[in-house]
Amino acid sequence: MVYGGKPSTGCYLCRKRKIKCDEERPGCRNCATYGRPCPGYRPDAIFRNETRKVERLAKKDTNCSSSSSKNNTPSSQALMVADRSLDRSASVLNLHRIADSTWEERAICYFFDQYTVPGDNEEGTGHLEYLPPLYARAAEVQSTVKGSPAACLRWAVDATALMTLANFSNAPPLMIKARQGYGRALRGLRDALASPDTAIMDETFASVLLLSLYEDISGERNGLFSSHTAGFEFLMKLRGEGQLDHQRGRDMFNFAYAHTYVEILALGDKPRHDIDWVLGLLDSNDPVERLMLAASKIRQLFLSMQTAPSPPDLATVEKWIEAGRKSDLELSQWPLHLPDRWLPLVVYSAKGETLMVYKTIGNAVIWNYYRAARVMLQQCLFNLNRTYLSIKNKTRKPDDPSQAIPALDEASLREVVQEMTTDICRSIPFSLSDVDELGRLAGPIDGKPVRAAQAYGLIWPLWYVLSCGMPTEAQFNQIREVLWSIGSTLGIKLALILAREAERMRNESLASAPAAGPSGR
Repeated sequence: MVYGGKPSTGCYLCRKRKIKCDEERPGCRNCATYGRPCPGYRPDAIFRNETRKVERLAKKDTNCSSSSSKNNTPSSQALMVADRSLDRSASVLNLHRIADSTWEERAICYFFDQYTVPGDNEEGTGHLEYLPPLYARAAEVQSTVKGSPAACLRWAVDATALMTLANFSNAPPLMIKARQGYGRALRGLRDALASPDTAIMDETFASVLLLSLYEDISGERNGLFSSHTAGFEFLMKLRGEGQLDHQRGRDMFNFAYAHTYVEILALGDKPRHDIDWVLGLLDSNDPVERLMLAASKIRQLFLSMQTAPSPPDLATVEKWIEAGRKSDLELSQWPLHLPDRWLPLVVYSAKGETLMVYKTIGNAVIWNYYRAARVMLQQCLFNLNRTYLSIKNKTRKPDDPSQAIPALDEASLREVVQEMTTDICRSIPFSLSDVDELGRLAGPIDGKPVRAAQAYGLIWPLWYVLSCGMPTEAQFNQIREVLWSIGSTLGIKLALILAREAERMRNESLASAPAAGPSGR
């Protein structure tokens, strides 16, 4: 006799469909994804004898595989080999095995559980919370129509979900399926973009979003650059003001806008389309959008520096320094206007460590992006100050014994960088659900397991600190280990790439014995 477990306590529709139910109350999210109202749950768990059923299913699978092998095409044989290999995968994969459901269905359930996080009722930010209903709506549309954004979205979600489960479970055969789906989604996206009417649809924009997420999960970016950033910029401009008329459009826009900022601020990329027109449409009363407005000033400063003649003259450098100081002042005032529920709480762990906790994980993500932006701006100001001093010294008369006076206090810049870095490190245990909102260790019963979406929100802020800041040796090792853990445990391969790149940069920096302070851009 074996315990029926969650399949027997799931809702009626999930048990009928023979998929794993998340058992959310009052209705499960799988039903919402499927586009049906949740019919509810059986009141009590039961015990039943599954031994004969399992033996029968195993024997059936073996007979079917052997009897059909002679007539299979190479592609179908590959999929059958993949399924048989998956059956022999590590035991962790068996946690997601449900009899009589396809790997695609299992992957979708796991992906939505890991990457879709609803916001709370007090303006807490979620992550991809609009995706399950959008995916369910796409399921009702004929998915074989050429150029259908619904078909493109379904293929993009399926491919990303398969890669998510493949990486987490270390199942290479699933990766083959995922890459096949990714290619199908790219072809579907190309068809959807061929018409202005379908190009501006939410399903098309969400498809680009999912394909960029696929790149990060699979670790298949073009170096550190995403191949979908240009698509984000093009679609944001094409969709115009109407995309901000509803919450789903604003959420997708915020994701895409942050994605492009990563490329510009952290990697030095240049925008392909002007999207500054949207700044006048952002709500300065919203904490996230007010931070976007403040960060846009940094973006404008960086672009001005990238497009200016080289080397710049003293007047230009002074103008940049003044613009940077104003941007930093605006950023420093961002926390002053936050509601109390957004403010972090400083607590002490059982070991006496100082930690930072928040009302929601989403708030922690936004705070860490804020800190990372300030770190990058301090580094920019530090480099501008060095450029200013270099020009001043070159123009000083030979008989003038005085030294050039710096435009900025570099000690203050370092102090801000160290404060932001320390606060990010103190936020890591909460961001990864190692502690709860009171700083208590999360136990195996009452603790919430970390979702991949939480770790995904940590990756770029941690990278900013490693690449632009001045972490101590202990902080560098802590952040590097967290990135390795995110990449190896949760299967977000981008984290492994960034951890390796940070190590390479640090080794080069140590080998060249740089002066104290942040490294140059």
